[in-house]
This record gives sequence, C-alpha cells and structure tokens, in this order.
Amino acid sequence: MNIHFTQRVELTKPIMFAAWPGMGNVALGAINYLREKLNMEQFAQFDTTPFFAPDGVEVEAGLVQMPSPPKSVFYFRKEPDIIVMENQMQFGGKTSVDFGHEIIDFAYELDVMRIFTGAAFPMPTSYKESVQLFGVTNTRSGLDLLDRYQIKIMEEGSISGLNGLLLGYAKEKGIESICVLATMPIYATGFPNPRAWRALVELFTHILDIKVDFTELDLMINQTDAKMEQIERHLEEMLGIKDKEGERSGEERVSQFVLNKIERLFLEARTSREKALELKRELDRWGLFEMYEDRFLDLFKKD
Repeated sequence: MNIHFTQRVELTKPIMFAAWPGMGNVALGAINYLREKLNMEQFAQFDTTPFFAPDGVEVEAGLVQMPSPPKSVFYFRKEPDIIVMENQMQFGGKTSVDFGHEIIDFAYELDVMRIFTGAAFPMPTSYKESVQLFGVTNTRSGLDLLDRYQIKIMEEGSISGLNGLLLGYAKEKGIESICVLATMPIYATGFPNPRAWRALVELFTHILDIKVDFTELDLMINQTDAKMEQIERHLEEMLGIKDKEGERSGEERVSQFVLNKIERLFLEARTSREKALELKRELDRWGLFEMYEDRFLDLFKKD
C-alpha cells in the first residue's frame, strides 16, 4: 500500500470526508475549511508518485525540472472521531481505479463507518439564490440519512471524478458512502464558491453535532459576491435583461448562453492557444475581460 502513517492513531468507527479539486472547488473548499476550524492533525500521507504521470516540465530561469507529485494527506480528530482526506488533483482512467481502491482499503483497515464526498451541481441561477443540496448514496440506509437532513435525492445524471467513483469502490467493501452536491451558478464554475462551501460545512457540522466559526467563510462569501454581482450586472446592461419595473427578471438574470460559452472556452483554452485567443475575443466582445483578467492570465502560468 502507498499510504504511510506519520503517526499512529486510535479511532473508533470514524466518519471520513474525502475531497478533490473540482468545479467551484466545492468539496475541497468545504472540507479544508472544516479541517482547519477543527484543528485536525495529520496522521497519514498517500505517496502518489506511482499514480502521477506528468504532462510537462516546470521551467524557471531557463532551467527545467520535473513537477512534484500532488499531495494527498489524511488528518484526524477524536470525539467525534473524524478523518479528512485532502487531495491536490484528480486522477483519471485506470489510475483513478487503483488510487480509489487504495483509499477504500485504507478506510476499511481503519474501520471507517461512513464516507462523505462532495461535488458541485451547476445550475442556471444567480449567485444570490440559496444553495440547494442534493445527495446520492450507495446504501438504502444512506437514503434515510439524506431524508433525515432534508437533502434532496439526485434522481438521475452522473458525478464525474473520484468524488463520485469512490462511492462505487466503497460499496464493494461494504462501507456506506454519500456524495452531497451543492448548487452554484453555471457561469461561475471556474471560480471558488464559498457559498456552496458554507452549505456543505453547515450540513457536516449538523451531522457531527459540532460547531465551527463561520466568520472567515462569511468574509470570503462577501468578497466573491462582489465579483459575481459585477459580472451579472454587466451582462444585464449589455443584453438589456430587465423586467418592466426595471428589476431583474427571475430566470433571465444573466445570459446563460454567453456565460456557458465563456466557461467552455476557459476549459478548452487550457490545452489550446487558439481557444485562448477565441476566449479573449469573446471576453472583449462583452466587455468582460477586466473582470476575468486574472483567471485568463492564469492560463499562461505554470500550474
């Protein structure tokens, strides 16, 4: 096994939370905030070297060097007994299968009672709308838990990445697992979404029957909201989206066509310089470049 203890711990039927980067960094942002506020300690680390296949080298002052494997770290807390696993990147293909099974084998060894993961649920909505939570699980008892905490059942669709796949691997070992998805504006999937983080953290604290300080997270929400408000207002002005009283017209708060196209181009521009140029033209066309400038320039920086 590629998971190594940095200190030995004695835990009783712990609940495990696992997160990877994704849209809005919903899962990773929420789990990281929970872990920091609970002052959890590291107790194990996953050596991801066998799973990491670099797609390039890092360059500094004309010299190249191989990138370091992504970190994958386990933390713990007692009373209640909790494990948090934070990962720096998603693995795909056969690699994700092997990686996921090692996580589940480790969880089985630690007698983990239940695993939670998280994900984003992009929707055509404004950033001001209340975050809704949807859930899926790998057991019937998991459905009862979702109902107990008034989490809507995701009736159909798919969940990409290990945030979803881990539930399938866990089922093979008989470990109940639940993925909770938090809604967010579809136009903002490339931005951190602390509103969605807060909804997940609130849920997890209710399940664990603990309290955390939300002051820092609320400050992040206010800062992000300001950026989202700027984007939405600008597009409303450009596209003339107003109702008769001059107020926002419900579902037409923003042009989803424009925003969806921008998000698609950001995704494609990661590997295509031509798409990056098309993205720049689209941002200029709608007068959005200044608001997206930092994110656009990040496309040309090393990861």
